[in-house]
Amino acid sequence: MKITVSYLFFALSTIVFLNSCDKPSKKLKPGIWRGALITESGAEIPFNFDVVDSANKYYIEIINSTDRFKVDEITHVGDSIHIQMPLFDSEINGTLIDGKIDGTWTKHLANKDTQMTFYAQADAPWRIKEKAGAPTVDVSGRWETTFTSVNTADTTKSDTTIAVGEFVQNQSKVTGTFLTSTGDYRYLEGMVEDNKLVLSTFDGSHAFLFTATINPDSTMTDGKFYSGFSSVDDFTAKRNEKAKLPDAYSLTFLKDSTKQIAFTFPNLEKKQISLSDARFKGKVVILQMLGSWCPNCMDETAFLSNFYDKYHSKGVEVLGLAYERTKDFEKSKVNLERLKKRFNVNYDILVTGFTNEKGEAAKSLPMLNSVMAFPTMIIIDKKGKVRKIHTGFSGPGTGNHYVEFVNEFDKLIDDLLAE
Repeated sequence: MKITVSYLFFALSTIVFLNSCDKPSKKLKPGIWRGALITESGAEIPFNFDVVDSANKYYIEIINSTDRFKVDEITHVGDSIHIQMPLFDSEINGTLIDGKIDGTWTKHLANKDTQMTFYAQADAPWRIKEKAGAPTVDVSGRWETTFTSVNTADTTKSDTTIAVGEFVQNQSKVTGTFLTSTGDYRYLEGMVEDNKLVLSTFDGSHAFLFTATINPDSTMTDGKFYSGFSSVDDFTAKRNEKAKLPDAYSLTFLKDSTKQIAFTFPNLEKKQISLSDARFKGKVVILQMLGSWCPNCMDETAFLSNFYDKYHSKGVEVLGLAYERTKDFEKSKVNLERLKKRFNVNYDILVTGFTNEKGEAAKSLPMLNSVMAFPTMIIIDKKGKVRKIHTGFSGPGTGNHYVEFVNEFDKLIDDLLAE
């Protein structure tokens, strides 16, 4: 058989083409992906993220309802991928092949790490189900909600948390959140199929899944709240458009009738900062009790950073009092510097206390009745007296509640400046 040059070229080209077809792709494909974390009980906590190719440098945006959380510390070598969350000291490590990632999400705590199985699929814009049946109910509105957590050490005991669910439903898609006295569950997104509700969120710190049955009598039953790897709480709810929480300004207060606070804590450069310093004299001072591990604190920091830039020249000072999950100053500093960079924070953040042991946070400010929640905001007038203490924070995921808070807060500070 005579083999021509053209035939040989064709045969070699075919082999190269077939080999290239069989070779697995290790590229991070741009577009919408569906990710999921697996709990200890096997429940799947789904979320979406958008992979963006910006001048051959990839970043992702984690999507929860209208919120997009940008993550740009991505290392991709061969089929290995590392995604470092910009906040919360957590990361995703996995293997990327043919538009799929298999790996783990690791959250670094003070004395240990926690891990959850993670996987993701490219070209998957759906969140809960790719093809879902039609809803038979509409959950739009307010729901009076009770979460019940069973004590694993003593199953005869349980703790309850009162919340208000607020949802908007468009066909089968549902967005909204649960509000509590200590903060909200941020941006939740999911769906209703028939009479079953499923909502989820992942923000780099918390992985949440809510499931429930919606009944004809406007109640939710069989509610399950999956949080992280192993936590599972029950919840029930009843539609109530007048449902509301206690006044956030009434929960934390000073034990001492002098209504003053005193402290000295180091900033990130280890300089000791005190409320008695000259820079705070005659100023309205806002103390922000926060932690770099706290998603609601992230929302409050975003708000206060912009607020400070607007009001500082008017005579307002802001101090962040950080309560970290480690006693290692340098580790706390790294996490807090990430927070400051993320939100362009121009006010001082002080390394204040430790949160991994019960009662530790309260020791730092013993004049308070308790440290009930992070964040907590303390507003001090120009004479150095505490005028208001706001527990928790309802962020932009709560819609009108956030708008109302911003308007009320601006008016409060304007009134204090005018005194």
